[in-house]
Amino acid sequence: MTLLFEGSQWDFATLDRAYAAIGEIALNDLGLDVYPNQIEIISSEQMLDAYSSLAMPLMYNHWSFGKLFAREETMYRAGYSALAYEIVINSNPCISYLLEENTMTMQALVMAHAAFGHNHFFKNNYLFRQWTNAEGILDYLAFAKRYVAACEERHGREEVEAVLDAAHALMDQGVFRYRRPPRPSKERVIEKRRKRMEYEAEAYNELWRTLPAGIEPPSAPPTPDPEEEFGVEDRLPEENILYFLEKNSPSLKPWQRETLRIVRNLAQYFHPQRQLKVMNEGCATFVHYTIMNTLYERGRIDEGSLLEFLHSHTSVVFQPAFDDKRYYGINPYALGYAMMEDIKRICEAPTQEDRDWFPSIAGSGDAMAALKDAWANYRDESFIEQFLSPKLMRDFRFFSLFDKADDAVYRVSAIHDERGYREVRKALARQYDTAGDPNIQVAGADLKGSRTLLLEHRMHRGVPLNNALKEQVLAHVELLWGHDVRLEEVAA
Repeated sequence: MTLLFEGSQWDFATLDRAYAAIGEIALNDLGLDVYPNQIEIISSEQMLDAYSSLAMPLMYNHWSFGKLFAREETMYRAGYSALAYEIVINSNPCISYLLEENTMTMQALVMAHAAFGHNHFFKNNYLFRQWTNAEGILDYLAFAKRYVAACEERHGREEVEAVLDAAHALMDQGVFRYRRPPRPSKERVIEKRRKRMEYEAEAYNELWRTLPAGIEPPSAPPTPDPEEEFGVEDRLPEENILYFLEKNSPSLKPWQRETLRIVRNLAQYFHPQRQLKVMNEGCATFVHYTIMNTLYERGRIDEGSLLEFLHSHTSVVFQPAFDDKRYYGINPYALGYAMMEDIKRICEAPTQEDRDWFPSIAGSGDAMAALKDAWANYRDESFIEQFLSPKLMRDFRFFSLFDKADDAVYRVSAIHDERGYREVRKALARQYDTAGDPNIQVAGADLKGSRTLLLEHRMHRGVPLNNALKEQVLAHVELLWGHDVRLEEVAA
């Protein structure tokens, strides 16, 4: 075996050689299942631009992206923050952006982390498989960018920006959480196309020929979904506010409905990532740690590269104590990686405690089978609830606080001991449950009378919405609805 590289410098031939060696370990030794990879090297400014626009390779223009770019660039140039080593896109092919300023060791690490760790997780986890379309996201982003640009040219930037501002404010309430997004039948699609062609034939305008290539003229007013034959009231409450406004707003124009649909689809694309931060980063970190150590054991990288990798790895998985000035919460890299390594330990060298808590995997001897099953079938909340071990709770020194609004002090309700293990694990898992998000639903819509829209906030543990933010968001809803909007808060 010969070294893949020496020193910090890299070229594309070295990257290709390292990628092949990493891929051999990932696919043959670990048995990972990945999308085809597309590796791209970008500059620091391109990296700033990428993660300022939702970390997507293509994105329509919006002032908020420029604002974030300016802030991040200022912080980076002043030395107050560092750049991400990589960005990876859940697409097919899976696109990984590597920073050109990385050393060769870091390029190898992030290829293992992103191109194989994240890639495997994107392709196999049930939430990504159910809720996102990796094959179509890049084409859809290209369409969205062209469509918004054409709308700005035709209707004016300010009018388009107002719709986007309102839609962005409602992104968290623009997803389907508990049911699949509605997909029309083949017959329904054909019927909608027929009506669209009739509409375009009646409303033909020669000026549409001047639109940029790939941009279609305004579509016909949206036709209702099959269940809408029963009336809007029969399908309420509706959790997806953007979807309801897109389908039922009395005031939106066709291009505004399409803009809402674009933002809603992007919100749905990102929704699984919010529920999988610990598992996704834990999987990728476990994979890069295993691959880089295997490369060293096989003589493919030297001790200098190993030490550089370990320095970066330990920084990534560092977890400050709760009384440390650097503490900002549970580090998802630290918790995720620790749980992956702990599952491996339980499978290969279990204690009696492990056999009592995890009888199905303790001593199985096949850690990768247990890990791949967990990566495929759990999200953060259920993963922690199922696999967080007493040993790890002791290692992290976890404890649980009980908070009651009327009390002047917190009370420690459980610690990492025999009596508190299950309560601590349950409390930690609950922190990763998106059910804690504001539960705001469309409860009523008077389409034949005053056209007032009624929203209902079902309070979680009796916590009301912030009044100032509530009024700001309601103003956005009123803009999209075009009539009065009322919001009531009720106990869940």
